[in-house]
Amino acid sequence: MDAADIAAVALLAEPVRQRLYAYLRERHEPVGREDAARNAGIAVKLAAFHLDRMAEAGLLDVEYRRLTGRVGPGAGRPAKLYSVSPRAISIALPQTRYALAASMMATALSDGVSQADGAEKLQGVATTVGESLGCDIRAQMRTNRARREAVRNKLEQLGYDPQPQGAKELTLRNCIFSELSVSHRDLVCGMNAAFVRGLLEGASVRSPRVEGRMAEPPGCCVRITGL
Repeated sequence: MDAADIAAVALLAEPVRQRLYAYLRERHEPVGREDAARNAGIAVKLAAFHLDRMAEAGLLDVEYRRLTGRVGPGAGRPAKLYSVSPRAISIALPQTRYALAASMMATALSDGVSQADGAEKLQGVATTVGESLGCDIRAQMRTNRARREAVRNKLEQLGYDPQPQGAKELTLRNCIFSELSVSHRDLVCGMNAAFVRGLLEGASVRSPRVEGRMAEPPGCCVRITGL
């Protein structure tokens, strides 16, 4: 898997996208935005955003077709329909966190690079994946305050168990890569910090900083200040 494949897997960590993607898999035929939105219980505009995001990542195929069967003048514009791409990636949630970590490591370390260079490349891949998730937040939330809250919700969804410490500090009480960090702490902590930093940067949240901290398992080595 390359960075684009990993980013596609990361997209499915979003609960609404999981529902939309699962529905399309069940239908075994192209589905329109209105149908998908009705099944997921969301607005058509929001469904269109998520469907187009998955299509851009290669998880879905798109086609245009008139659903009325009419042709010629007055038949109306063809509807945009979505179906699961043959390139679909099979994952299991919530275990995806480990699959995501393994994929990022494999992508960064499979080129025969040295250990030091491999760690740096892994952090670059993790940053890219985090930015992909953050960009979704930036696209949906207009204010810095809303983006901050959405970042906290995303960290919760990912399993980090974020907890406020004081006015503007957030500690992550759970390491979503804890089993890997036992034997590869430095490598995993660097990857984890880069992933969280990418999430914040992708969301264009102003002021917060990602810092390291000492934490006993299952605590996370990352804390966020200024959030």
